Amino acid sequence: MSEEILINVTPRETRVAVVENGMLQEVHVERASKRGYVGNVYKGRVQRVMPGMQAVFVEIGLERAAFLHASDIVRPQLPPTAEHPEGQPASGPIPSISELVHEGQEIVVQVVKDPIGSKGARLSSHLSIPSRYLVLLPHARTLGVSVRIEEDAERQRLKDIITPLIGENPLGYIVRTNAEGQSEESLAFDVTYLGKVWRVVQENIVKAKVGERVYEELSLPLRCLRDSLNDGIEKVRVDSRETYEKVVKFVHKFMPVLSDRIEHYAGERPIFDLYGVEDEIQRALRKEVPLKSGGYLIVDQTEAMTTIDVNTGGYLGSRNLEETVYRTNLEAAQAAARQLRLRNLGGIIIIDFIDMIDDEHKRQVLRMLEKGLQKDHAKTTVYPMSALGLVEMTRKRTTESLERQLCEPCPACSGRGTLKTAETVIYEIFREITRAVRQFNAQKLLVMASPKVVGRILEEESAAVAELEEFIAKSIRFQAEEHYSQEQFDVVLL
Repeated sequence: MSEEILINVTPRETRVAVVENGMLQEVHVERASKRGYVGNVYKGRVQRVMPGMQAVFVEIGLERAAFLHASDIVRPQLPPTAEHPEGQPASGPIPSISELVHEGQEIVVQVVKDPIGSKGARLSSHLSIPSRYLVLLPHARTLGVSVRIEEDAERQRLKDIITPLIGENPLGYIVRTNAEGQSEESLAFDVTYLGKVWRVVQENIVKAKVGERVYEELSLPLRCLRDSLNDGIEKVRVDSRETYEKVVKFVHKFMPVLSDRIEHYAGERPIFDLYGVEDEIQRALRKEVPLKSGGYLIVDQTEAMTTIDVNTGGYLGSRNLEETVYRTNLEAAQAAARQLRLRNLGGIIIIDFIDMIDDEHKRQVLRMLEKGLQKDHAKTTVYPMSALGLVEMTRKRTTESLERQLCEPCPACSGRGTLKTAETVIYEIFREITRAVRQFNAQKLLVMASPKVVGRILEEESAAVAELEEFIAKSIRFQAEEHYSQEQFDVVLL
């Protein structure tokens, strides 16, 4: 399987695309004006305590105060015992938020979820600083291994390497999936690197004022390479000389064996056009996703959840209805998994597959969905198919979806996705005229509305206008305004 990473850089925007077998799987966007905050560490101040929600709002220098739940606050260790001479982590039920923090208290926190919609950033005081193969947990004395490393022998090998490297170091570490098969030298480098980073962060914390950042996550290109560059990636192509040099320096330092995979793309044709990425991004902003069989998906993102509806469309199949439905659902499961990654959809997701009778068909469709999600870096949880053919799942979301990064609510429909018909607007105008003449005294009325609405009034509703003029005993003039939306109108008294 061929997999490539494409990095497109313009002065105010950086985009990274992951392409597998010529098909776009992921796209990440970072703009200078709206760079994400996830991973950044700040010195904050508790602004407001909310006992009913077991949470606080924390001022960290962003536009809106950020949210910190009691479960995300580091609790003090229990006193030393004979079994645990250095103390042990606090356990048991979470204390009241008022016992953990108070208003005005300074606290060091990390952003775990960017501000999304009207919600502020989500915070945690359980800090974590990632490197290529490890994650440093300054407030935990634990050594864990990613569950994606499944072989017991490999898990034990990694623990045996890391344990002496950290020695008496009172910090916790998690071994990342990328560490599978890595040498002791590579892991030792990461332990040293993370130790240096943490010392700098500690120094910054002492000097920083409230609202100041004490640790910044890497820029988008370096972050993507840290998390995604492995033996499976054939090439990384960068279209900016300056970014290319930064990437080469970073890869030489952390992944020297993969240095030969980095290329500077100097072609005249834009790199995203060359690979068809621009067209794929445009398609990812549409609701409808066509399937090769003739069926299609409808992807609907709302505030509460995302729904994906599966339809057979023009696919008739060759055997019977059950077989047609099964084949469509199999293709839809694969396509849905790709769309979740591509559109960066998160939170609660409901997939409405076409009803199937055969239980084995249901199991196969669910397996196909799970298989499609295996390469997804975001954590996903898929639940069994319900009696109605619905699959409920969750996908961890840390940043806005692609649509919400690139689009804004339609000004004409205010984000509803529909407009009132011209006929509905006309009757609203008639009611507004009746209301106006009862309240105010005027000889004539002027109605300004969109060309479509005015055209329909003059052509199809002229009899109704004549009746209205007779009823109110005043004349009405209509004026088309090109810049008015279909729902917009004004009634002016002359």
